[in-house]
Amino acid sequence: MTGDIDLGTTEAGQVLWAPSAERRESSQLTTFARRVESRYGVQVPDHESLWRWSVDHLEDFWAEVWDFFGIAPGTSYDAVLTDRSMPGAVWFPGARLNYAEHILRRGEGRGGETALVAVAEDGTTSEVTWDELTRQVGAVATAMRRMGVREGERVVGYLPNVPQAVVAFLAAASIGAVWSACGPEIGLQSAVDRFAQLEPVLLIAVDGYRFGGRTHDRRELVGELAAALPTLRDVVHVPVPGVEQSGTGTAWADLLAEPGEAAPVQLPFDHPLWVVYSSGTTGLPKGLVHGHGGVLLMASAQRLMSDPQPGDRGMSYTSTTWIMWNGMVSGLLGGGTAVLYDGNPMYPSVDRLWQLAEEHRLTGLGVSPGYLQACEKAGLHPARDHDLSALRSLGVTGSPLPAGSFRWVYDELGPDFVLRVFSGGTDFAATLVGGSPWLPVYLGEMSGRQLGCHVESWDAEGRPLVDEVGELVILSPMPSMPLRIWGDEDGRRYHDAYFDTYPGVWRHGDWLTVTSRGSCIIHGRSDSTLNRHGVRMGSSDIYQAVEALPEVAEALVLGVEQPDGGYWLPLFVRLADGAVLDEPLVDRIRAAVRTQASPRHVPDEVLEVPAIPHTTTGKKLEVPIKRIFQGVAVERACNLGAVDDPAAVTWFADLAARRQRADR
Repeated sequence: MTGDIDLGTTEAGQVLWAPSAERRESSQLTTFARRVESRYGVQVPDHESLWRWSVDHLEDFWAEVWDFFGIAPGTSYDAVLTDRSMPGAVWFPGARLNYAEHILRRGEGRGGETALVAVAEDGTTSEVTWDELTRQVGAVATAMRRMGVREGERVVGYLPNVPQAVVAFLAAASIGAVWSACGPEIGLQSAVDRFAQLEPVLLIAVDGYRFGGRTHDRRELVGELAAALPTLRDVVHVPVPGVEQSGTGTAWADLLAEPGEAAPVQLPFDHPLWVVYSSGTTGLPKGLVHGHGGVLLMASAQRLMSDPQPGDRGMSYTSTTWIMWNGMVSGLLGGGTAVLYDGNPMYPSVDRLWQLAEEHRLTGLGVSPGYLQACEKAGLHPARDHDLSALRSLGVTGSPLPAGSFRWVYDELGPDFVLRVFSGGTDFAATLVGGSPWLPVYLGEMSGRQLGCHVESWDAEGRPLVDEVGELVILSPMPSMPLRIWGDEDGRRYHDAYFDTYPGVWRHGDWLTVTSRGSCIIHGRSDSTLNRHGVRMGSSDIYQAVEALPEVAEALVLGVEQPDGGYWLPLFVRLADGAVLDEPLVDRIRAAVRTQASPRHVPDEVLEVPAIPHTTTGKKLEVPIKRIFQGVAVERACNLGAVDDPAAVTWFADLAARRQRADR
């Protein structure tokens, strides 16, 4: 066993929503399953049996996905999978394709329909039709060729969530260049840490951005960034209203001035498409390289789970720094409209995203658990105060969603609504566990494992667990596994990051419970696990108990192993406005942990903090802060440029220093 653990006080198996027979029958998944039954003489009447077939017959499953979604029509491949090694699997040798070509194909015959809707923080809205998207990608791809950008060279974007980012990415992919991006909220050193590794030849950047009602001028920073990238041949400046455009480099309008064709070049399956980064909170960010074919095939397969419909209008609150942005672009493969919001999700009010859902008739909205909890604490009633009649699903990812938030969603949005809670990661550019059009939504759980994803929960000895917490592992290769980590010439960094614990098996770094029903619960990162006296608990269980208290706005819990063999378990709380951390509140916090999470994980101390630091993608900095308390210097424990509030990290570092002096 991994260790005794309290799975929580939620009603196991409580169903909050279930698909109707009509909805299940009309899904793409049903069509796909019948095809499998007919071709292979098997019966896959439910999700679990279809999932099991997909991982037991891996080559057959991915061959069916290839055919079902018309991947690279008119081309062939030598084999599906010639080497199952992890790392090192070889997929679809001989195939030739291009990711961008498949996106642009979705617009054929639909020229006047809307592909992208851009919404600025002040509400200014513009639309890009499929015809216009194709025209712009063609012009920018042609301009890149004219600038001398060649296959395999890197194009980087310092860009917010705007149409120019989508166009630049698709143009780079069309010519076989490798794309990488981060948002303009990222600081100079963090941007350099990412981009300098790649030795890019072209930088596309905004001269500023708006967030929280303020305009941030980035002209000086972009100049410094360009100076730190000596391999650049040019810098393209994207204009921002309210910011004077830089007079250096090339204007974005110049790239669009001359018409041209995207003419996507046909590439091998494993030709690099993009480089995305780990959170970058410790050391130099890991540049994960994904290929054209792997991303395209995985994104297609996951349409079986999301079941897109004609006329869909989807929006995920994201930034170009986060893999959710890449996933949002891949959503165009379903033929719907992507709504891009560039701004603060809680400005000028907490219900900003619900306003956008009403104004743009969203059928799908993607948010973080933190946003839902903020809405609940603010006493919002989204469906009462906004017309959400078009909204069919709510996607939630980024960290574990407490069971209470599941209830809140269904209390506020009604019963005929799909809550899609899912987990995956930058590593795969894919969902590993989540929903299915065949599965119900269970309270506090993710509905099931995704097709083709051989996910299990293992104990320390590599034995599978059911209804117990273990390490999330992946037993079989997946097409969208990273090809490599950029600059990791001998593959050691890749191996040590994912394959060091269980040889030949991917260890993802999350605590997972697979229930006897096949549903899944993510308990948080396994490397920030609270392990007191051999009893392990994910931090999310503590947060679920503590952050439900109205006085607590947010919490951070640490389990710090100490040199003398001791174990310090502090809980840091950022209080709601007007709340006071007095003895009665401390007693209530301790009681909440004791009764709702685990009596063995009641905090040693409850300390008030001015702010909780996060990565720029919204994840609490549990591991870096823990390392600081273990004596690691801030610059080694944490990349401050990848943190939303560096001053919050400094506060923790000062506290750690005071504690260390007191212990001497």
